[in-house]
Amino acid sequence: MDSNLFSRRRAERFAQLLDEANGGRRHHVRSRADDQLATLVAVGQRLPAAPPAVEMDPEFRTGLRAMLLATAEREGIGAPAAVTTEPSSRRSAADAGRNRLLPAVTARRARARGAILVGVAAGAVALSGISAASENAVPGDALYGMKRSTERAQLALASSDVSRGQLFLDFARTRLAEAAALRGNEDGFSAVLDDMDADTRQGVRLLTTAATQRSDPAALDAVNSFLTGQRRAVGGLLDGASRAERDRTRRSLALLDAARKRSDALRAAIACGGPAPVGSDALGPAPATCPGDR
Repeated sequence: MDSNLFSRRRAERFAQLLDEANGGRRHHVRSRADDQLATLVAVGQRLPAAPPAVEMDPEFRTGLRAMLLATAEREGIGAPAAVTTEPSSRRSAADAGRNRLLPAVTARRARARGAILVGVAAGAVALSGISAASENAVPGDALYGMKRSTERAQLALASSDVSRGQLFLDFARTRLAEAAALRGNEDGFSAVLDDMDADTRQGVRLLTTAATQRSDPAALDAVNSFLTGQRRAVGGLLDGASRAERDRTRRSLALLDAARKRSDALRAAIACGGPAPVGSDALGPAPATCPGDR
């Protein structure tokens, strides 16, 4: 399909074909776009009767709703018609012709705009299905790029640094599962652990920063819970690993140990009401020493 598929004329023809497929009045015309639109018409018929089995993530649902509302606003769906004033003589002369044309024009525009929304929704639902199918993809798989794009979309929709930090830690768990699937492929294994460590640093930094700014250790609880489970799982990669894989795995274990040390130090600083952090690094704020420890 070319890039003009949803031009106004084709959208109106799409609406006509949907009407005909659902038992509406047949239009005795044929467009060159009919063959291209046939697949979308079939999708439009199946959508009400066979909703997708994939369960949408709540954040994806929120993003989809915002996109559809923006499209509706841009296309003027649901907006009241603009009121214009005309001289009474001109208005009375044009009223009869306008009243005859208005119902047909309004109906065509409504169908065209509705067809656009159906197309947008169908595309979004299709993407959600592809996203779900990509969950088990690993580097080198055809759907792996979609998997990472979905993660970036989740980060963009996150409402706070705490939410983003927790997402990064979730992604680090995902990278760990990918690394386990790539054992024996030293280059792929090392690259995935690099990404895992980057996600770990990002998540820990966001959560430790939030805990320090709020003087509340709640965000550190999420960090410690992640570190406990993640260290155990990463340690499992050492079993049966090659020498290169063991060396690379130990670097990830060292990062997790450093993150735990930072989290514990920040928790102690918050508990003692210590001074502001003396600086920050890849793991977030570096706590100052509590007065009683000097």
